[in-house]
Amino acid sequence: MKKQIISLFMSALIPLSAQTASAENNCLKPRLVVITDIAPANVEPDDMESMVRLLSHADLFEIEAIITSSGWNSSGRKYPEEWTKYLKKAIDAYEKDLPNLMRRSGQVSFMNIKKESAKQKTGYWPSADYLRSRCMMGSLDFGHRQLSASNNSPGSDFIISLADEKDKRPLFVAIWGGGNTLAQAIWKVREERGEEGVEKFLAKIYAYAITDQDVPWGERKQYKKSSHYWMRKEFGEKLHFIWDESAWLSQNSLGASNWSEYAKHIQGHGHLGAIYPKNKYGVEGDTPSFLHIFPNGLNDPTEPGQIGWGGYFVWSKTLDGETSCYTNTDKPIKKISQQYEKYFYDAAFNNFAARMDWAANGQGNRNPIAIVNGKKGRDAIHIKAKSGKTVRLDAGKSYDPDNDSLSFKWWYLPEAGSFKGTIDIPNAGNPVTDITIPDSAKGCTIHIICEVTDNGAHNLKSYRRVIIDIQ
Repeated sequence: MKKQIISLFMSALIPLSAQTASAENNCLKPRLVVITDIAPANVEPDDMESMVRLLSHADLFEIEAIITSSGWNSSGRKYPEEWTKYLKKAIDAYEKDLPNLMRRSGQVSFMNIKKESAKQKTGYWPSADYLRSRCMMGSLDFGHRQLSASNNSPGSDFIISLADEKDKRPLFVAIWGGGNTLAQAIWKVREERGEEGVEKFLAKIYAYAITDQDVPWGERKQYKKSSHYWMRKEFGEKLHFIWDESAWLSQNSLGASNWSEYAKHIQGHGHLGAIYPKNKYGVEGDTPSFLHIFPNGLNDPTEPGQIGWGGYFVWSKTLDGETSCYTNTDKPIKKISQQYEKYFYDAAFNNFAARMDWAANGQGNRNPIAIVNGKKGRDAIHIKAKSGKTVRLDAGKSYDPDNDSLSFKWWYLPEAGSFKGTIDIPNAGNPVTDITIPDSAKGCTIHIICEVTDNGAHNLKSYRRVIIDIQ
């Protein structure tokens, strides 16, 4: 009875809008490992910039590990271990902003670290102590020639232990620098468990590499020296590997050309904003690696061709001319990816700006809740239909936790489905639309996006994907 009274009292202290938003946070977070070559701002500030953005969204990702490792920032030398202090600096700032950030979802306390290390649901802000316990060193050197027993690191061993956990969720590995630490984990698993064991391990791993930084900057086009090349050559289609050569460039250039918005809405907002550095070249080039798995209802990150905030990818030959993976290096694919990257840039930035309002003030805007055909959550909605028939899509039950007004946009995503014709979406700006399936779509799939936008500060968005299977 005493616990019930305390619970009721604490609920009374939380605004109703926060309780409503919290009630929607029933989904498990995506599991994320970050491998970063974070550096001093005078060397390269973009890893720190991306780290600030990631931590401002820490309630959406189960940050399993942050591993410091070699990359272009270390300019051909071993990664300087003293640079890990910049990662600690980011977590210290996050800790100071936590009381404000937690108000976004009405969180009033932390689980103990044992429970934090189990499974986290969206809306839960992890403690700074938990994050510190997940920071470690990875590989200090470059290239597949380093792969050996002497190249094991706390980071590579921990990736193995994470994949071994009894957790059905994929383990997403965001590679901001070089991926030598991941390659070492794979090397060790094969040495100790054989081909069957390494295949089981690879089934859990989904890697997203920001270009190929497992070679010194001066050798950046000598791809066959990289451990990334080794991974692709050795394991082929058994390896879930994205090599991005589009989204990071778009983020860099769009960020630099819109720097005034970062100076206005990000820098100086809370303690995280106070350490957000001025760009030297581009802005946040590593951010697309976790935008790809962003749980906003837009895409399934295990399907690289679906298109999301992190870009568009198809299985094809890579720049090394020999291996294949999911990539966007071919000019036609890169052109498509760039169009979507530009389209989504504002929505992703606005999300960041709203989070920094919370960091600074303990209040701000929340994303709307998109509900289509009565189905809550973020998973894609699958509908079976017959060619020539009409399908009704109804987002009328969508709502905003802050009671903001909502606007709607239904649009067709031709690259994601197997139907390549045109789809007419009548009343595309209304909550409800009736789509007639073309006769020529028989046996195909059609992807429709419901985009819901509020009229609050920064005009935040949420999405739902509808996949229509044509019988």
